[in-house]
Amino acid sequence: MRLEMRWGDSARTLAADFGQRAVAHDREGSFPHANFADLQRAGLLALAAPRAWGGQQASVAELAEVIGAIGYGCPATALVLSMQYLQQRGMFRAGSFWPEHLARQLVQEAAGSVSLANALRVEPELGTPARGGLPATVARRTPDGWRLSGRKIYSTGAPILRWYVVWARTDDAEPLVGSFLVRADSPGVRIETTWDHLGLRASGSHDVILDGVPTPLDHAMGLAAPGAQARDVNAQADMTVLLGALYTGVALAARDWLLNFLRERTPSGLGAPLATLPRVQEAVGRIEALLLSNQRLLASLASDLDRGEQIALAESGLVKTLVMRQAAELVQEALALTSNHGLSRRNPLERHLRDVLCGRIHTPQEDSALVVAGRHALEQGQRTA
Repeated sequence: MRLEMRWGDSARTLAADFGQRAVAHDREGSFPHANFADLQRAGLLALAAPRAWGGQQASVAELAEVIGAIGYGCPATALVLSMQYLQQRGMFRAGSFWPEHLARQLVQEAAGSVSLANALRVEPELGTPARGGLPATVARRTPDGWRLSGRKIYSTGAPILRWYVVWARTDDAEPLVGSFLVRADSPGVRIETTWDHLGLRASGSHDVILDGVPTPLDHAMGLAAPGAQARDVNAQADMTVLLGALYTGVALAARDWLLNFLRERTPSGLGAPLATLPRVQEAVGRIEALLLSNQRLLASLASDLDRGEQIALAESGLVKTLVMRQAAELVQEALALTSNHGLSRRNPLERHLRDVLCGRIHTPQEDSALVVAGRHALEQGQRTA
């Protein structure tokens, strides 16, 4: 049996249980701690990390299969797991800012326990760093190391993270900007439970407040003058594949529920299941086209990454835009076929709709992706004219 089938099958088995728990977690806005204990027992928390460090070094296609399967059952769990995989992918990519001893430590912890990491970048005043600007979070150098102070918002997985990769600036007259690895249980760390969103309600994306939080000097990574950091273009492509797989998993769950509904729903005036109507069959055909488009786009991009190709930001941004649009459109098509049944909270479709809408919020957001692609096309035209 091929390894990727073992991982994918394991993820699908877990997702069946996660899907049962997702209803309560969504209603309560509670964090699915048990899901991550299950993922750790299945060996899925270090899947993206190098084998030499204790990971599995799965391909992007294999990671996407796992994330898509988990997203089918509990997209909030899949989102936190995606962030873990993205950190691990970044650790051993050429030009990585990660010191090997720190990367190896985090991988070994994830292989042996429930240990997760995520980047904390977004801030109240700044918004998303992708749109430029300096972080307000400050790292002050002391004789014993660094002391970090600031507030990070939308810190996905905050209730369970062991490690924060905090984007901050130094307190120098001419500040440097970079990432600082911080233990989540360090003194001065406080989580403010602010996450109360329409979708992905179980992702625990709360605010993290840092008040003079200590971390060793060697936990500063990639420090450079503002704007001088090397851009890892394939990091965006990795994110596009994994998050695209997640929200396509949500759309697939909506589609599967819809098909069962249409086969079983038999209005008395029709005397036959809705599935027998040609207009319903046509609408389902549109849904199948959207699903196929997403699956093909993501498989192609994952294949390019696994071959070691460099993916232009314009291209990965457009794929992200198309995949998120189509996932949302698919669920909205399903809603149109089910009327009030689809909006009832006793059915999962309304939850799938709320969750899938979150896909458009991830970086790069649609307007940014289209501007990059449009500028690239216009510049290419100038060069070839």
